[in-house]
Amino acid sequence: MSSLIRKTFPVPPLSCNCSIVGDLETKQAVVIDPGGNPERILKEIESLDLTVSAILHTHAHFDHFLASGHIKQATGAPLCLHPHDEDLWSMLEIQCQMFGVPYVPVPAPDQWIQDEEVMVIGPYAATVLHTPGHTPGSTCFYFPDQDLVFSGDTLFRGGIGRTDLWGGDGKSIVQSIRERLYSLKEETLVIPGHGRESSIGWEREHNMFVQAS
Repeated sequence: MSSLIRKTFPVPPLSCNCSIVGDLETKQAVVIDPGGNPERILKEIESLDLTVSAILHTHAHFDHFLASGHIKQATGAPLCLHPHDEDLWSMLEIQCQMFGVPYVPVPAPDQWIQDEEVMVIGPYAATVLHTPGHTPGSTCFYFPDQDLVFSGDTLFRGGIGRTDLWGGDGKSIVQSIRERLYSLKEETLVIPGHGRESSIGWEREHNMFVQAS
């Protein structure tokens, strides 16, 4: 029986899906995209009796980053981001201003993650998939042994991430989905950055924005 636990819930201000992924035996965990409501996130971590070893970001838009400083301060875990989104991270305050959201200062990322890097959580491993398009450094986190992928704002259920914001590229996001995500097993569960869960097989068959071939 698997000891992997996953808790996913939307957080303000834009209902970003924040996920806590942990191992019940070793008590190690990561937090993916703590976009807001740090009190709720920390309460969930405490209720599961987990120790956060890393804070992972699929990209550096403000709604995936606002609670990161609080979570780091409370847990001591490093902030992890792909280096191609460093410029976006430096614009977090400007992003908040443009969307009318109060800016919460966030410390600099501690670790620049790379494509195909493996993140270890107890006995489990997640592979970093660099999927540019929504942003230059957009990244997905793939757990191959669990048939599970956190797709951020690259792939939604029946949709894809917008490409009209800073660093967006429509051609790149289509290529990323076809080559990096549609190549995963059909039964792979997709946890997007917003909205409902899906599967790779469902998206390959039904997603009108990116056809499988």
